[in-house]
Amino acid sequence: MTRTNYLGSKLLAGVIAMFCYAALAQAADDDAALVEVRSKMSDMFESVDPENITFSPVDGWFTIQQGSIIAYVSDDGRYLLQGDLIDLENQVNLSELSRNDARRQLMAALNDDEAILFSPADVKYSVTIFTDVECSYCRKMHSQIDEYLDQGIQVRYALYPRNGPASKSWSTSEKVWCAKDRNQALTAAKLDREFESSQCDSAMVSNHYRVGRDIGLSGTPAIVLEDGTLIGGYLPPAQLSLRLQQNALQP
Repeated sequence: MTRTNYLGSKLLAGVIAMFCYAALAQAADDDAALVEVRSKMSDMFESVDPENITFSPVDGWFTIQQGSIIAYVSDDGRYLLQGDLIDLENQVNLSELSRNDARRQLMAALNDDEAILFSPADVKYSVTIFTDVECSYCRKMHSQIDEYLDQGIQVRYALYPRNGPASKSWSTSEKVWCAKDRNQALTAAKLDREFESSQCDSAMVSNHYRVGRDIGLSGTPAIVLEDGTLIGGYLPPAQLSLRLQQNALQP
């Protein structure tokens, strides 16, 4: 190797080392900022788990995510922003992608035996529906349950009494869960008819309610697709089937 090539190689190695050192220093600064923001947010908000604060796609901001509820905090911990973060270049709602991923994981963690299952012989699609036994559109939706099944749509009901634990619908939901035939009991409850029930561990109603809160429900019925997409409100059987078909075609 000539002296010129040797000096060139040494210079290149020095430049690479300098860039690596700078990158490591920046990473250390970023990690320190994350630790500081986590500490500040935990002090301000007891419900915020430090592990739920992570780097965001935007420099100078961090993401706070509790289930599908998302907010952003500046790296000095001073400013909190709630709203959607949209990548205009790629026309992608980054916040909604994060919400969908969170909802998908929450739905995957809810087993079929932890829901009230109405299933067709040939299952094409599966949805989870958060329902209130007293909600008028929930009742309308359930009155068409056979039509949803005819479309090949499996319905997994999660009980979500909107008015909380002290409400009549909560008490009715617990009775539905403790019934020997939950499917029949749910149908009867939505028709304001009596049904047989018994004493049991009804904690699953609380679990459904907690999951619904984590998903960010604002009302019932709320339909969650397997990929985490949330559809708020009632959809007729044919329209839901079409939506599911379209969703399945998306990359």
